[in-house]
Amino acid sequence: MDKFDQAILSILQSDCTRPIAEIAESIGLGSTACWRRVQKLEEQGMIRGRVALLDPAQLNVAVTVFAAMRTNQHNAEWLGGFHDLIATLPEVVECYRMAGDTDYMLRIVVPDIAGYDAVYKKLIRLSGITDISSSFAMEQIKSTTQLPLNYTRP
Repeated sequence: MDKFDQAILSILQSDCTRPIAEIAESIGLGSTACWRRVQKLEEQGMIRGRVALLDPAQLNVAVTVFAAMRTNQHNAEWLGGFHDLIATLPEVVECYRMAGDTDYMLRIVVPDIAGYDAVYKKLIRLSGITDISSSFAMEQIKSTTQLPLNYTRP
C-alpha cells in the first residue's frame, strides 16, 4: 500500500460519501486512477463495506453495557451454538473471544436496564455459561470507526 492508498483510506474512513473526483483531486490523482484504486482496495478486502453511522440516543439505544462472559464449555459444538445465539441478538453490536480470565466480551446497546435484562435472560439460556459480569458505560469519551493507517505495510 502506497501513500495514495493510505490517503484514499483516510478520506473514506472520515466520509465514504465523498465523490471519487473530489478524493482524486485532494490527493493528486486522476479520477479513473483513484476509482481503480478504490476498486482494488475493495477486492483485496481492505474496504469491507460502506455504512452510515447512526446516533444511538436518537434510536433509543443510548445505554451501553459491556458484558464479560465465562464458560466451562470449550468445544466446537458449544461455540457454534454461541455464535448462532449472538447472531440473533441485534443488541449485541460487538462480540470478542478473549484470552485470559474472560472468555467473551460483548458490547451491548439497549434503551435501559430492563432492555439489558431481557438480553441477559436470552444469554443465560445457553448452558455452559458460568458467569456474566456486566458494566454500564457512564460516559463515552472516545468512539471511532477509523483505524490507524500508520502501521500498514508498503
